[in-house]
Amino acid sequence: MLLAIDVGNTNIVAGIFEGDKLKVKWRFRTEKDSTEDEFQTRMAVFFEKSGISFADIKEVVVSSVVPSIGITIDSFCYKCFACSPLWVDASSAPNLTVLYREPAAIGADRIVNAVAAFNKYGTDLIVIDFGTATTFDAVSGNGEYLGGAISPGIKTAAEALFLNASQLPRFELSDPPEVVIGTDTVSSMESGIIYGYACLVDGMVRLIGEEMDKTPMVIATGGLATLMLDVCEIIKTVEPDLTLEGLCLIGKGSGLHS
Repeated sequence: MLLAIDVGNTNIVAGIFEGDKLKVKWRFRTEKDSTEDEFQTRMAVFFEKSGISFADIKEVVVSSVVPSIGITIDSFCYKCFACSPLWVDASSAPNLTVLYREPAAIGADRIVNAVAAFNKYGTDLIVIDFGTATTFDAVSGNGEYLGGAISPGIKTAAEALFLNASQLPRFELSDPPEVVIGTDTVSSMESGIIYGYACLVDGMVRLIGEEMDKTPMVIATGGLATLMLDVCEIIKTVEPDLTLEGLCLIGKGSGLHS
């Protein structure tokens, strides 16, 4: 079995693959200063509830945008699986030509998403990941990673509004409001955040598509992708496990397992 771990600024998503099949996955908050023992304890609970033993794991593949947690995960893997994890970067992408000016600066999660999306669809693509940041990644039908754009994430933008506008109340993002014109403060904020962000996404995709001189397929992933599918005109499908699937593919491409 292969353990895939994606370390984001807000959450860690981990999944276990048997061959190409994702058997189980977990999402939990990123604790940037967690120790090896703390990380092991948390993972042990997940493994036990899933009926999977540490001994079942033969390989580990990791993408991370949080450098401080690297030593913790390395130590955890050595101790629990007797192996060194494969840390993904731009050079890890199988069958994908990276045209980014500074490949080493690309977030590992962006590479992983591009690998998974192109493997699945094999056409001109824009991959949108709704996380702490919202990333837009363009992939050509020839398998070229062209680059993309980075915007503040929906919750990140909302949090800035909550912190800097003292008279505006805090609320949880949920379903989009039925109308754009809010009739109270909360519904007005919901409209501005959700529909305003949908306009940002649709506009960015159109601009990127024009520069690609293509009509790319638009795929969304990340925690709020399903919410945005309902309000964005241009998103065609949501792939909730795209990042984990990309990690599995990279593991296979590196010869980790077959």
